[in-house]
Amino acid sequence: MRKVLDWFGGRSMVAKHFLFLSMGTLLLFGGLAWMNLRDAEALFRKQVLTDSQVIIDRTNLYMNAYLDNVQNLLLLISTRDDLLKEGEESEASKVLREYAAKNSTLYKTLYLVRADGQVMVSSQTTFDIIGNPHIQQLLEKAKTTYGMFITEPYQSPMSGKTVAFILPITSADTEEFLGMAVVEIDLVQLTNMLAQFMNTKNQTFAILTNKRNVVHSFDSALPLHFYRLLPYNTSVFPPELNTGFVNEAADLPIGVSELKGPQGQLVAVKSGMNKLGWYFIAFYEDGYFYQNIRSLYQNFNTAAVFWILIVLVSTYMMSRYVTHPVRTLVAKMDRVRDMEVLPSIAVIGNDEIGRLTRSYNAMMERIHHLLQETKEAERRKKQFELKMLQSQIAPHFLYNTLACISSLAKQHKIDAVRETIKSLVGLLSFSFDKSTEFVTLEEELEGLRMYAYIQQVRYGDKFDMTIEADREARSCTILKLTLQPLVENAIFHGLAPRKQGGAIKIRAKLVRGRLILTVRDNGLGMDSGQLQDVFAERRKAPSKERFTGIGIMNVHERIRLHFGQEYGLSIFSLPVIGTLIRIELPAIQYTEKPN
Repeated sequence: MRKVLDWFGGRSMVAKHFLFLSMGTLLLFGGLAWMNLRDAEALFRKQVLTDSQVIIDRTNLYMNAYLDNVQNLLLLISTRDDLLKEGEESEASKVLREYAAKNSTLYKTLYLVRADGQVMVSSQTTFDIIGNPHIQQLLEKAKTTYGMFITEPYQSPMSGKTVAFILPITSADTEEFLGMAVVEIDLVQLTNMLAQFMNTKNQTFAILTNKRNVVHSFDSALPLHFYRLLPYNTSVFPPELNTGFVNEAADLPIGVSELKGPQGQLVAVKSGMNKLGWYFIAFYEDGYFYQNIRSLYQNFNTAAVFWILIVLVSTYMMSRYVTHPVRTLVAKMDRVRDMEVLPSIAVIGNDEIGRLTRSYNAMMERIHHLLQETKEAERRKKQFELKMLQSQIAPHFLYNTLACISSLAKQHKIDAVRETIKSLVGLLSFSFDKSTEFVTLEEELEGLRMYAYIQQVRYGDKFDMTIEADREARSCTILKLTLQPLVENAIFHGLAPRKQGGAIKIRAKLVRGRLILTVRDNGLGMDSGQLQDVFAERRKAPSKERFTGIGIMNVHERIRLHFGQEYGLSIFSLPVIGTLIRIELPAIQYTEKPN
């Protein structure tokens, strides 16, 4: 060792720096290679599990939306309680067939069952032949249950393996039990849709109820490798998951866990229970996280050989004039994360590195300035757009209203003139108030009543509007002019073109910390093409006959802009039957007007 130190001490400063930098670079490269491989494995594992959690969350959102669709269909069927009357069996089967045809990708069989046990089915002929022994059991449970409920998975002669959604139907007047509406869903179709996202060679999934029953269905059309990761019992057909494995999976905590599978260790990602009462679990082969790392090892080995050669040749040239300033610049640039804080670099020298440092500092200042300008422009743009939406009062509406007032005056209907002018003044005062964009639901409903009164003066008995709002809901805060454009749309496009009168019904209630508003009319309704036009209306010029230029999609965009992407409008419509618009908002109790 002494001889080595003496030999090193006798070398020149350049040779010492060369040798030191060469050895340091080799040690640094080896350490970085080892840490990068380890971190790459951890990051890849984390990324896959994170992506899986995102997919699971989106799948739960899809399942919740699926539940909403079923609920809406059941509510739609329940409004036809006239189909439960004796003598309406053929009409009931016809209506169920129509609903089933429009939703064939989601639902398998639809039922209407009278209290006396008479069953009407979307496939009546098939039911008359093979029947369904579960229906009578469901009917007995429906008689003692209030509101919609969901069964555990069972084998149905009509729908195969399925889950049923049941809604008891009672008389609106006497609350007498009239019967129930039942939807048996297509679990094979549901499994296939989810399999497109989760089933691969190295991953699969399972859906379990809170009572440890398997929801997803075995589909023989899928490749067998989709099922090799989980212990299926192949002695029965269709194959079923091993009961012990199901119990073990059901006991897993929410999040990431590990358990034993038939092919080795599995990594399981379990979601929280969705609104259906189901748990979604994604399974990954443990070796899946390491197979892609092997190629990184080979790449590092190859790169190391060339890197050593390059370092030995170039270290001396780079060490004195380039390495240190370039590393300083790179280190500063790597730390750029938040443009609110500018990581400037001290300028040393007037060579290329010094000029590069000055250019970097100038670039960072310019980027920071441009970002600030962009943020301010976006903020002003959003404020301007919202103010414009709320200040568009159509002159034709005022002209038509004043013309109606003039006509009433000529007929000496002084009380009607007084009430109409009072409603017009109140409506304009409500709309032109710029102090805040937010009002209570009670204030919004009051403005809506004034608008409806003016339209009833104009159209006579073309429509009748009723409002049902819970007391707690009335004090919630909403955006001004949320309901008026929807009622206006129902009048002009749903009820006005009809020859006979119609009805608009508005409901408001609090559900699990959210304010749910519905606007329903029994007007002309819309088909799928007309619904697409509604979603495209944001790009169209507003009608001259409207009160404001705020259309349905403008309402939807304003809600999402203020409250987030999870809130907004859902539209359901059937030709001739009518249209239902559902608005979901956060339940914010009014305390004082927001600034």
